[in-house]
This record gives sequence, C-alpha cells and structure tokens, in this order.
Amino acid sequence: MLDQRPVSFSGVQPSGNLTIGNYLGAIKNFPEFSEKYKCFYCVVDQHAITVRQVPAELRRRTYETLALYIACGLDPQKNTLYVQSHVPAHTELAWMLNCFTMFGELSRMTQFKDKSARHADNVNAGLFTYPVLMAADILLYQTDVVPIGSDQKQHVELARNIVDRFNQLYPDTFTMPEPIVPKAGARIMSLAEPTKKMSKSDENENAVVRILDDKDAIIRKFKRAVTDSGSEIRVADDKPGVTNLITIYSCFTGKSVEEIEREFDGVGYGDFKIAVGQACAERLAPVQEEYRRLLADKAYLESVMKNGADEAAYYARKTLSKVRRKLGFVNL
Repeated sequence: MLDQRPVSFSGVQPSGNLTIGNYLGAIKNFPEFSEKYKCFYCVVDQHAITVRQVPAELRRRTYETLALYIACGLDPQKNTLYVQSHVPAHTELAWMLNCFTMFGELSRMTQFKDKSARHADNVNAGLFTYPVLMAADILLYQTDVVPIGSDQKQHVELARNIVDRFNQLYPDTFTMPEPIVPKAGARIMSLAEPTKKMSKSDENENAVVRILDDKDAIIRKFKRAVTDSGSEIRVADDKPGVTNLITIYSCFTGKSVEEIEREFDGVGYGDFKIAVGQACAERLAPVQEEYRRLLADKAYLESVMKNGADEAAYYARKTLSKVRRKLGFVNL
C-alpha cells in the first residue's frame, strides 16, 4: 500500500568522504523529514561513473555512504534507503526523459562545465546527460520536495522544466517537485577560500572538514582556517571567513548568530577557531562511533540495501507503468 504523505527524495554520490558541508547542509536535517514526508534516500552510484572509478573503491564507498546515512540518524524503518543501481527503473526513465530534454538546457548546466574542465580527457556523454538521470531519480517517485544545497537548484529547475514539457503533452503524469534549501547551514564554505563552497573533492585537505575526521584533525584544520582583517567576531559581507565559522558554530551548537557574537565579544580569532573545532568534533563523535559499528556489519547493510531497493522498486513501477502507457509502449 502506498504511503499517502508527500514524498521527499535525496541522493548522494559515493564519491569520497562526506564533509561537514554535506552534513550541515543536508544530511543533518534529513531525520526530521521522516515525520512529515515519505522519504527516499539514494546512494547514487550510477552518477559516480561519469568520471572513472576504481571498481573495488566504488563498492566500498557505497557501503560507507549507506552506513554514514544511518549513523547520521536515518532510521531504515522510517525511511527508504537504497542504492540507485539496484533499481533499474532509474535508468529506464532517464532514457525516456532524454527525449524530452533540450540539448541547450544540458549545455548550460554549471556542473557539466566544471567537470568538463576538470576531466578534459573524459568528457563523455554521461557527463553531459547525467542531469536527466538526476531528474529521473526525482520524478520516478512523484517527488514533492527535494532537500538540496543552494548550488543544486539548477538541477531541480531542469527536472521542473521536464515535468512542465511532459505534462503538457501527457497531462497528470509527474508531480512538480519543489526544492527545499535549509535556512541555516545550506552553504558551508571552504576553510581555505571562504568565498568558495566546501567541496569533498577539494585537493587542499586543510580546506575541508570531513565527517569522519578525528578530533585532532578537525581542530588542526579549524586552527588553520582563513579569517579576515580586524578582530571582531561578527557576521559581515567583508568577513567571509569569520561569517563561515559563525555559521558552522551555529549549526553545531544551535546558538543564534546574536548569541555567538555576544559569547565571543572581545575574544581573539585563535580562541574562536578552537571553540568551533571542539564543537564540531564533539557533535561528530557519536556519529563516527555508530558509523564504525555499522560498517563492521556488512550483512546488516546489505539487508538495508535489499529492503530499500524492493520498496523503491514498488513505487517506481507505478510511475514507470504510467509513463510507458502514455508514450504508447506495450505493457505486458
């Protein structure tokens, strides 16, 4: 029986150790969604192969990403957790949606331009069309909301364009998805370049704090974080480094910007950076402990994958059957 709640969909690539930007911008907020929404959380391993992968490493990171999802508070009993390649309907729908997506739309996608520049020796068709697979991920479950970082709006907009185009020809096929950007922590910036988003693919390890970094590494990275001229700890346009640290501290402690500015009034940047590092390390410690426990139980993780894939496929079949029928395919 289909759950009648609105649907939320989110996916993360198993392409490296997730950062506190991934955690604070998205994953940390996921558990509360399960009370209001029917939630699908997908490890999007098929997106990962737009760049060359070492097969054994991709498999390992798939387990690790699933374990990290659960360790961060996603209960498999309340959410559908699964691996994208275990539900073939994703790629089947993606082909159909390719035929309703314009070449010009894909050529304007920012991430295609960025990845093409970084992987100039492998600008493959998948790299160009993967936003259509992302649209299929979303539309397959008649998704109402997509929790995203602010930099992902372009992908949801493409999905919305496809829905509009498809539904005009074949009414009432897809639900129009809405992006949800969390109010706090939606965009955590690099510790080395605070005008640039923190990225798990950053080659400068001091720029990135990862969810699984140990306490010493976390504090060391925050100590080295770039700050600004002056000495006041306050949010300001001309203080991107300090503003980023305040945002991170606020997300980990729940304190408002005003409370933080009062707490650290007259305190130097050095002491403030240590305090941010300690707050981060303390909050991540139980996540890391649970992650290690889960990763040691491969059979459990595979049972979560299997149950999640079965449930996701049940919902996906309903959409796929409708799309096939409307396009004129013969359903057996």
